[in-house]
Amino acid sequence: MLIFELSDKMKTNTYGRGFIMLTKDNTVVGFIGTGVMGKSMATNLLNAGYQVVVYSRTREKAQSLLGKGATWADSPKVVAEEANVIITIVGYPTDVREVYLGENGLVTNGKENTYLIDMTTSTPSLAEEIYEAAKAMGMHALDAPVSGGDVGAREAKLSIMVGGDKEAYEAVLPILQTLGTNIVYQGKAGAGQHTKMVNQIVIASGMIGISEALAYAVKSGLDPENVLQSISSGAAGSWSLSNLAPRMIQGNFEPGFYIKHFIKDMTIAFEEAEKMGMEAPGLSLALSLYKQLAEQGEENSGTQALYKYWKE
Repeated sequence: MLIFELSDKMKTNTYGRGFIMLTKDNTVVGFIGTGVMGKSMATNLLNAGYQVVVYSRTREKAQSLLGKGATWADSPKVVAEEANVIITIVGYPTDVREVYLGENGLVTNGKENTYLIDMTTSTPSLAEEIYEAAKAMGMHALDAPVSGGDVGAREAKLSIMVGGDKEAYEAVLPILQTLGTNIVYQGKAGAGQHTKMVNQIVIASGMIGISEALAYAVKSGLDPENVLQSISSGAAGSWSLSNLAPRMIQGNFEPGFYIKHFIKDMTIAFEEAEKMGMEAPGLSLALSLYKQLAEQGEENSGTQALYKYWKE
């Protein structure tokens, strides 16, 4: 658990340009997107004592949250009308655009001084566009993608990478602390999304290495579980090795993070690299392998299903 020292300006009720210090008494959190990760994140907010208003395309996905005290909203517009802090974690940039900038969207219908926190992995340029549109309406937008998968979401141990105004980040920090333990302000609007691209590039090549290494272990006659005991805490150690390699060994390919969403992330990263004139051969290979799996019907499997490329 990270311990944060409140600055003098955060100890007051307001600190410049409409940035209001948030408490559980003056905050209603809107939450849009109750999928694999979003459901756990909204649950953690409820457990922390926040009032939570939820919206999901499929109400059934939010049913367990309603049973825990959340309030249902019929659209993003209703969320915007009822909440003063709104968190979104949806599927694709097209979904983000619709939720924020559509006719029934958050920016279109939100109140002045509302804090908008998009935790979807999306494009840096869209994050910048939403920031500018929100600013014009007197709202405060942050791009704050996360890493840590279903386990991190469930245990409130996500890494959160934040872009936007520093004052807005400081205002919502207590809320982010209910969701993660590694929360870092990265810079201006779009910086959170760029940081997430760095994260996904590391994971992309890493997943190739893990899958290939486990296949090697099995083919050489080793017990893969014993192998993991030796290498997980050494120089080869990583979150993916500790959390996803055991699932590979067990044949558990249920999604903590969908292949289809990882392909979306890698595609964004690849396109951003191209814009900067940068070659990314490791990312390119990983993207091609995952696309092959998706074509074979694995798009709704977890990213650890890359192991099937060698296993089968």
